Order: sequence, then structure tokens, then C-alpha cells
Amino acid sequence: MGWFYRTVLRPGLFLQDSERAHDRVLRWLAWLSQHPRCAALATAGLRAPELPVEVGGLRFPNPIGLAAGMDKGAVAVPMWSRLGFGFAELGGVTQHAQPGNDAPRMFRAVADRALVNRMGFNNPGAATVAARLAQWQQRRLWPAHPVGINLGKSKVTALENAAADYASSFRALLPHADFFVINVSSPNTPGLRQLQDKSALAEIIAALRAVDATKPLWVKVAPDLEWAAVDELTALALDCGLAGVVATNTTLARPETRDPARAQVYAQTGGLSGAPLRARSTEIIRHIHRSAQGRLPIIGVGGVFNTEDAWEKITAGASLVQIYTGLVYEGPAIARDIVTGLQRKLTERGMKNLRDAVGTGA
Repeated sequence: MGWFYRTVLRPGLFLQDSERAHDRVLRWLAWLSQHPRCAALATAGLRAPELPVEVGGLRFPNPIGLAAGMDKGAVAVPMWSRLGFGFAELGGVTQHAQPGNDAPRMFRAVADRALVNRMGFNNPGAATVAARLAQWQQRRLWPAHPVGINLGKSKVTALENAAADYASSFRALLPHADFFVINVSSPNTPGLRQLQDKSALAEIIAALRAVDATKPLWVKVAPDLEWAAVDELTALALDCGLAGVVATNTTLARPETRDPARAQVYAQTGGLSGAPLRARSTEIIRHIHRSAQGRLPIIGVGGVFNTEDAWEKITAGASLVQIYTGLVYEGPAIARDIVTGLQRKLTERGMKNLRDAVGTGA
């Protein structure tokens, strides 16, 4: 399936504007979500084998998850497990519905297997997403894997009111997700990364805990932080009893290139994801794992395209791994293929479960 996607389907998709292609694929997945029998036929053979992991009080059928940004509006919730994912992070979701930044706002650097986006948290708002999630549950189409929600700040909300904004979304979505991710690291909402400051983030965490003190909370960090800021955030996550850290969001950095086409893409404003982010993301994961002495679970995301990339994140200290750009470039069999490869690696090394591998390269 991977070969067929890369050689037959992907060239046609890549002739289209990046966001339009994304929206068309998502509409197809949304339709399949409403028709389980058709979905079963379309995804035959794509389910991943079992490779269970327990993290943050939740059981994941396998460690490969869908990253935030792919299904912002929760329109294809039942499909991600059918595509082999062990969990899905929906959103980002904000309190207020918002269209995001002006288009075009997503660009491909195909030769580097990268994307640049400045979407700007385009989503239908927390109330609408909550209603959709309730419908999936009522229709008994809820997936067997954990579902998380990425929480962002509404663009219209001033930074000093950010905690209340996050808390409002959290309150609306609380009954419909297994865990939540506090996104204070997207580069596409003005001023958002200032909320990675210790006092600002602590205020957001306190506001969410006042709504519910039991739901697992993660925080998503930027790859562009200085090491001192990473250490401060790690310490705060431990002190506040967060479930863990998602490392990392997209980067403002750009790789060097002499190719005019790639240079044109990299000149665009926005966050870079994909293969060029892989090394920095892994570096952040390794640093957090060492700093926390393995006491803080990590979801590794950034530049994961195959088993080797996922294994690198896991041995650096990630207990779970997420995919976004890799799905765009490698196609719907990516989760199954990576999980199968991870099983093989564990067997080759005489390891009984994935936990034995976490941090062994840190």
C-alpha cells in the first residue's frame, strides 16, 4: 500500500494546493467514518498489530499516534484506528470558532519531505467539536484507542486572559476525551509562545485543574527553546504533576538550500515540520528525558517517516510517537508499517515490551 500511495496516489494529490489536498482527503475519511462497512473495505489490511503501551494511566494498543493538526474539527474520529493508529490527538481547538490565517497557508518542500504551514488554529470552536464528539459516542462509532484534544488560545483573546480561554475549551470538551494537550508553542498565533513562560503556563495549568483535577494534561513545547527554558518547563511539568510533554511543535528554523524552489517554500512565514525537524526534535526529547531522569513521559513528534525514525525517538526517551507530515508523504499504511517494524526490533534485541527500549539511547 505504501508503494502504491507514493507512486500512484501521491503524485496526483501533490498537483493540488497542499491545504486543498488535505481537505479533500479529510472529507473522504469523514464520509468513510459515517459508513463503517465501506470503511472496513477501504482500510482492509491497514490495522496495526498489537504493541500495547501504558502511559499516563491510559492503555494504548500501540505507540504510534496521529498528531494534532490533521483532524482539527473531529470529523474523522473513527477512521484513525482503522488506519492503524494507537491514539489520535484532535485539534487544535480554541474556545471561539476561527477561520485561521489567510490562504495560501500550507506549502510543501517535497525534496526535503517537509511542510511549512501558518494555519493559525483554524477550527469550528470548542462547542462544535464537543457536539461532534458526543455524536460519535452516541452512534457507538468511538474508537477503541485513547483520544486526546489539543487546546489552543483563541486569537481574539488577550494573553492576560489566556488561562480562562483554555479553561472554557477544556470545560466544554472534558467529557469527550481521554487526555488534553496544552498548546502554547504554535508559531502561528501572535504571542502564543510567550505562554511557555513559567508563570503564564502555571496559571493555565491551575485554571484547568480548577475545572478537573483528574484528566491527564500534557504540554506541547517548541523546538526553538533555549535549553534553560526547556529545563524550566520540564521542572514545572514535574512539579504540577502533568502527564508528560509533547516534543515538539513545528520550528521557525529553516535548513540551508541552494535550490530556488525549496528556498521559496522556506521563505514562507510559518512552522516547519517533516524530515528537517527530526534531529532537533529528538535532541529535545533526549534532553528532557535526561533532565527528568526518566520520570516524565514524552510523546515524540517531528520527522517520523519510518521505523528507524520512531525507534530513534523511543530510544531517546519517548514513550509514544506521533505522525503528521509522515502520513502526508508516506500514506495510510505508515502506522501499520512502523508498528510492525518496532515489533521486529524488540524481538531482535530480546526485549519483552516497548518500555524496555524507552531512553536506552539517551
